[in-house]
Amino acid sequence: MADARALQARLDQQRHAFAAEPFPSAATRRERLARLASMTRHHRDEISQAIRQDFGHRAEAETRLAEVVPLLMAIRHTRRHLKRWMAPRRAAVPWRLLPGKARIHRQPLGVVGIIAPANYPWSLALMPAVDALAAGNRVMIKPSEQTPTTSALLARLVERYFAPEELHVATGDADTARDFAALPFDHLLFTGSPRVGREVARAAAANLTPVTLELGGKAPAIVAEDADLAHAARRIAFGKWLNAGRTCIAPDHVLVDAARLPAFIEAIRAVVKEFYPQGTASDDYSAVPGDASRSRLEHLLDEARDHGCRVIELGERLTLSHGTKLPPTLVVDPTANLAIMQEEVFGPWLPVIGVRDFDAALARVAEGPRPLALYAFTDDPTRRRRLLEQTRSGGMVFNDTLWHYVVPALPFGGIGESGMGAYQGETGFLRFTHQRSVFLQARRNAVGLLDPPWRRWWLRLLGL
Repeated sequence: MADARALQARLDQQRHAFAAEPFPSAATRRERLARLASMTRHHRDEISQAIRQDFGHRAEAETRLAEVVPLLMAIRHTRRHLKRWMAPRRAAVPWRLLPGKARIHRQPLGVVGIIAPANYPWSLALMPAVDALAAGNRVMIKPSEQTPTTSALLARLVERYFAPEELHVATGDADTARDFAALPFDHLLFTGSPRVGREVARAAAANLTPVTLELGGKAPAIVAEDADLAHAARRIAFGKWLNAGRTCIAPDHVLVDAARLPAFIEAIRAVVKEFYPQGTASDDYSAVPGDASRSRLEHLLDEARDHGCRVIELGERLTLSHGTKLPPTLVVDPTANLAIMQEEVFGPWLPVIGVRDFDAALARVAEGPRPLALYAFTDDPTRRRRLLEQTRSGGMVFNDTLWHYVVPALPFGGIGESGMGAYQGETGFLRFTHQRSVFLQARRNAVGLLDPPWRRWWLRLLGL
């Protein structure tokens, strides 16, 4: 466990190393990314076992699908395009400054800090590190204290594959996280809840450290009148109950026209039975770790029941030694004032709300907080255009859920309540890069004509 002095010492070490190598070559950066890929690929069984222990239960296939594969895809994409991303960009020069030349020099920031969450403890710690290392930075990671086994494994493996001045993992409790956020990084990325995100932003502000915040939110799924209900139910069920709903871009609630609501519920029932034939006892269904998370979710459901909501549990509760398997559960037509509609569910409860029509669903989304993701099931080009033009969200997905996150070329980030800034692909490279303006004036030039004393007729002639 690192204290404030140890964290500062590590930051100083990385700053010293960065000063000695302020612009790593493309070959050096690619080699660091290759080590990151090797570390993940060669130890994926250990990663799955560590996460399973922290969660109480999680299927190995789910860990590979959600933690390992996206990271390896991102590294492969980044290594392939890195040289082009690093190249200086030419910039147009006004005719009055010719024959001067201008370009944009892409320069590493220095040392980047990453505070990772517990729900995807491997990928959400290392996906931002891919972009930061590609940009030529040194990186420090504070993994979640809620996944101690995975965090310890990450620290151990990083120490084996990287020098501490390249990449370092600082394990510790919530106090360590607060000390970490208060360090004067050149950039700080945080993934987690809006409440903690505000605390991180305040700590970073004391050092004028720029921040990227990935905060989740209530991602709506709109099922339009022309949607195929069976297809919509299948894709929503996949996105919702992957990792037992503990995904920041999971569908948080569904808006479907009221006349089709009963049919949609039956379609969800059928899909859940197909996905998890043994119910919560299925090996492919994950547990919710920790008493605090379970208690919060139980409170949301109890309040909905107390206010007369119809609650449909699609399985049995299963208590494990380190977690609880809470069943997929539908909450039908909860009112807007209930806690389940005020805060991100972040669990296996799925509010299903009947609305008048697509226009009503669109208006509801447009008037609400801006989510990290918005899902819509429709083949109508006009409806798609209206969603793109009249709503705001971090990402927009049609006729599916979640998969935009694993497209390496797409930026991933929130807006408003769901965060600020984005990373992944070239967007992530630029997030951790300073785009330095460079102007080169020729020895023989005409800019002296702009020197004082200024004559009015001359300024008019130059169009000034």
